[in-house]
Amino acid sequence: MGTILVTGAFGQIGTELVPFLEKKFGKEHVIASDIRNVEGVFPGSRFRMLDVSSRKDVSAVIREEDVTSIFHLAGILSATGEKNPDLAFSVNLNGTYNILAEARDLGVEKVLIPSTIGVFGTSTPKKGTPVETVIRPSTMYGITKISCELLGEYFHSKFGLDVRGLRFPGIISYRTAPTAGTTDYSVEMFLHAIRGNPYSCYLKKDTGLPMMYMPDAINAMVQLCEADSARLTRRTDYHVSAYSLTPGMLEEAIRKHVPDFHVTYAPDFREAIAEQWPESLDCSISSRDWGFSPKYGIEETVIDMLENLRRD
Repeated sequence: MGTILVTGAFGQIGTELVPFLEKKFGKEHVIASDIRNVEGVFPGSRFRMLDVSSRKDVSAVIREEDVTSIFHLAGILSATGEKNPDLAFSVNLNGTYNILAEARDLGVEKVLIPSTIGVFGTSTPKKGTPVETVIRPSTMYGITKISCELLGEYFHSKFGLDVRGLRFPGIISYRTAPTAGTTDYSVEMFLHAIRGNPYSCYLKKDTGLPMMYMPDAINAMVQLCEADSARLTRRTDYHVSAYSLTPGMLEEAIRKHVPDFHVTYAPDFREAIAEQWPESLDCSISSRDWGFSPKYGIEETVIDMLENLRRD
């Protein structure tokens, strides 16, 4: 087989996707890349420094490493994107264009690009949100990500590039510290509970958002990437989610195992972002086209998170 390139490898998803791919295909077939190198994260792995906003650098890595598939994870998330919209535009939109254009020009076989519930806005139906619906994001994160979805569809229809993508909800993971996403409260809540510290949540207690546990997210990406192209009725906007979660629900679930855990609520600017997003997603097309089926519910997620955090 050829070489798989993972951009944004030191982000929340990349730190778990890279070892998953290495175990499945062998370390010699996977290249982790990021704008920085973090020693000790991927021992023995192949690594390349890569700024996706530089088309020249993207071209060099694809050519020199004979890349055949790309998991394009590099991106600036919602909260950081509102603080630095210029950076979000450069990395998210220009970076994705560079990946797609060089993949087309250099014969890359497949590109998978995660999208997000951040593409939705206040006019989107909140519950059971379908794939095709009103999409009017008001954050730079959402604006760039819906543009990336459309770019992926364009490169597929115009040039025949095999581009695939899915819209992720909030993702819960114990391996990597939060990176300024609006749903990062979930991971922060676990960390404070394990350390015996109270937590002040930046969302309201009853703000519901779709969520999933990282193992299900990794499986979804790889499953979509390996799916028979003839069965796919969508390209870049498949919905995946496991459950709808509020901070209050998560607090209650954690307190079943950490009875002394205490949470207060002090909503900040991220609450306004969260209120634009759906409470739940319709994932039926993903289930039909490529068999998406999450294994972790809320209780399973809480138990596994606490066990792993205590061990680590």
